[in-house]
Amino acid sequence: MTGFFWQYNEMKQVGADYSTLSEVEVYDEQMAKLRDIKQETENIINLLNIGSGDTVAEFGTGTGEFASAVAQRCKKVIAIDVSANMLEYAKQKSNKKGIHNIDFNQGGFLTYQHSGELVDVVITQLALHHLPDFWKMIALKRIFNMLKEDGTLYIRDTVYSFDMNNYQHFFNRWISETLISAGKELARDVETAVREEFSTCDWIMEGLLKHAGFKIHKVEYDQGFLAQYVCKKDQGDM
Repeated sequence: MTGFFWQYNEMKQVGADYSTLSEVEVYDEQMAKLRDIKQETENIINLLNIGSGDTVAEFGTGTGEFASAVAQRCKKVIAIDVSANMLEYAKQKSNKKGIHNIDFNQGGFLTYQHSGELVDVVITQLALHHLPDFWKMIALKRIFNMLKEDGTLYIRDTVYSFDMNNYQHFFNRWISETLISAGKELARDVETAVREEFSTCDWIMEGLLKHAGFKIHKVEYDQGFLAQYVCKKDQGDM
């Protein structure tokens, strides 16, 4: 923490607590079965046109799958996560692959202190919803300040875009479908996410981005709960 007693504590655990490296490994294996992470990663790198001269920062690096992949395509990666176990697992993974241009940092959107040159790209996937909306705004402003002019922010996160009049039906269906496709443990994770985390609405998220100074260049909403944003710190916005 920064010493401000009123600042939201982003280091506290919400949802599953991966308290050991073995639990992180199980989580990593589960995600590999449920998602085509390699293809997702390749799609993002190509979408953002990340190149050999770019410095990329990732908030919520998790098990380091994306960080390890993008590090092989860019100059440097700054990998940031609140979980020491996630970072240690990600570091071991990158070392096994012979990747040494990743700088691992324990912290989050509100506590990571950037120093040195501004970065070309900031990426965050399935992490920003851990903050209440006001603190999302603070996080986005901090990201804006660490990006170069014309730098890119990519967000993939849980953002609600379904018909709010039918929210009970939507959540029940989402949990039921997760139970069928992924099992009880991940279905419970969805329940916890709906009940205790801070996923926001599409119109609120777009407003937060604009008020933080970003220009939204691309937005996609999927399945009523997933969103993808490509935003720019356009010249003249500072």
